[in-house]
Amino acid sequence: SYNLSALRTAFGYVPQEVFLFSDTVANNISFGLKEEKVEEEIIIQAAKDADIYENILDFSKGFETEIGEKGITLSGGQKQRLSIARAIIKSPPYMIFDDCLSAVDTKTEEKILANLARIMKGKTAVLIGHRISTLKDADTILLFDSGKLIEEGNHSSLLENGKFYSELYQKQLIEGADN
Repeated sequence: SYNLSALRTAFGYVPQEVFLFSDTVANNISFGLKEEKVEEEIIIQAAKDADIYENILDFSKGFETEIGEKGITLSGGQKQRLSIARAIIKSPPYMIFDDCLSAVDTKTEEKILANLARIMKGKTAVLIGHRISTLKDADTILLFDSGKLIEEGNHSSLLENGKFYSELYQKQLIEGADN
């Protein structure tokens, strides 16, 4: 009973394994927008929010650089950040981020998450991830094991429970200190 076009417009989706087109960086970011010509400032802001702007400036032709089929010329983190910029530029009320920060370092992850917190104010975001650093600021965290919900709460309450989430958090802290 939903209008399929309206439903698709309402959601932004960033998969872990992104799909990019053999086209320019600018066209990959603005892909899916209804406007024929997207203002350069909007594309630049989306790139800044996805923390890929500085990388793009280093490309041979900046935003007009051809990235090759499936983004073959880019690193995994650059591909993910371009896909994030593509979702951000649509400014949908709902966004799904499916482990899309797995290929970026924690410093970049923090910048992107801070930008997303600002962008998604008053909107709904679902973040799927394996790193607690990605999820710790969420209003509600659902922890699944083998497809079954095993814990639910916010970061503080889950740490207080001292169960699997808390153990995972401690393990990831130790691993992070070792790197």
